[in-house]
Amino acid sequence: MYFLSKSKVMSGLQCPRRLWLEVKRPGWMHFSDRAEQSFEFGHEVGAVARQLFPEGVLIGFEGELSSALAETGHLLNRAGDMTLFEATFQHGRVLVRADVLSRRGEGFHLVEVKASTSLKPHYMNDVAIQAWVIEGAGLPLKTIQLWHVDNAFVYPGGGDYRGLFARHDLTEEVLELMKQVPAWAAGCQKALSGGEPAIEVGKQCRDPHDCPFLDYCEPVEAEYPVSILPHGGALAGRLRMEGYKDLRDVPQDRLGTERHLRVWRVTRRGLAELDEGAAKDLATLAYPRYYMDFETVQFAVPVWPGTRPYEQLPFQWSCHIEDQNGRLEHREFLDTEGQAPMRRFAETLIEALGDKGPILVYSNYERTVLNQLRKRFPDLEDRLVAIITRLFDLHPLAKDYYYHPAMMGSWSLKDVLPTIAPELDYTGLGEVRDGGGAQDAYRDIISPRTDELRRLALIADLRAYCYRDTLALVEIAHYFEGRRHIGGYPHGR
Repeated sequence: MYFLSKSKVMSGLQCPRRLWLEVKRPGWMHFSDRAEQSFEFGHEVGAVARQLFPEGVLIGFEGELSSALAETGHLLNRAGDMTLFEATFQHGRVLVRADVLSRRGEGFHLVEVKASTSLKPHYMNDVAIQAWVIEGAGLPLKTIQLWHVDNAFVYPGGGDYRGLFARHDLTEEVLELMKQVPAWAAGCQKALSGGEPAIEVGKQCRDPHDCPFLDYCEPVEAEYPVSILPHGGALAGRLRMEGYKDLRDVPQDRLGTERHLRVWRVTRRGLAELDEGAAKDLATLAYPRYYMDFETVQFAVPVWPGTRPYEQLPFQWSCHIEDQNGRLEHREFLDTEGQAPMRRFAETLIEALGDKGPILVYSNYERTVLNQLRKRFPDLEDRLVAIITRLFDLHPLAKDYYYHPAMMGSWSLKDVLPTIAPELDYTGLGEVRDGGGAQDAYRDIISPRTDELRRLALIADLRAYCYRDTLALVEIAHYFEGRRHIGGYPHGR
């Protein structure tokens, strides 16, 4: 028999094979950067929730469950009302740590805190496991609540986070659902008692969470697996069921969309395909041309007054400006002071972009950020709207007219660029190589805990990364127009 944490039981409910691997092969786990960021947000949100109970006592002993159990029991033996954070309990060989547990009179009140912005269905199981263990340990629960981040909350400043959480009373539902927990725990023990469960990859691998063993359970069995078909998950599943692993072996008549046919055709030929429509569309654009990219940051717990949880807040822009003779000029903005950067971001951008000439981007993201900025700063709205009307998105152009076998079904900038200008591949950059890395770097730059040498290194990496993004747009546009790569461009800073 195994001792199971709440997270292990939740893993078993998602997939018994995942649970088995977590217990028997923990070294094979691989969490994505996105998952790691979610864990960090969870810690930040939990810390703020504790601030709302100033009388609360934190049970420490992270990783030392026997000590945490003993400390919890010791404190609960004291008379009177109290609030405990990370109170630890064991029942039926299941261990849990409660985010917030309060005793008021003869009853106990449980609060589970989540960093998400909605009440998700699987949270009910999560809280039911907590409640079953706590009640099984002899503590009657009068109320059971789940708190999650309210993304409509606007931070007023001064450390006032009283409105950060949306609160849901789940007492009635959870007390009923608790009856199923013994069967869940028994199912987990059964799964762990034998060999690795033979469960095929399916939708459970990403619902409710991405499984950290997906690379193990779904190894690449072909050079060009059928899964590279864009937005073709259902079709790829059917093809695999029929025995097709490599896209090149799939008959043409099994593919219905023009995009799927292009991916199939180019993959079979092994040669890139560029339709002349790309050059025709670009030929309509006048000069000067502005190639623009933004970097943004989000905080689960807002740090600047007037901002909301998880709001994407711009802190950096890069712009390459090309005149009709092909000469390039680079301009940029990067805030590193730690104060709200959005106003200066908008003002410097307006100045750099002037009032004429197309602005080339690679996605709808810049348009979204600009629309948010015009709402935030009404006095700048007319000038920001004028910028929005000048945007030209290269991403749909690439999807309609270009494909290379190495793109593996993706038209992201990071996948397209190496097929056009391999010398600009992002792997040659420093610590910042994607948008997530840019956010992490910015958070470190404005953190008072970051030493000056690391701060300066991260600033240099951010500048080089954003510079690379807009130079990439130049190269892609030139390639689509039929212009050869022009040597001599500086490729970083």
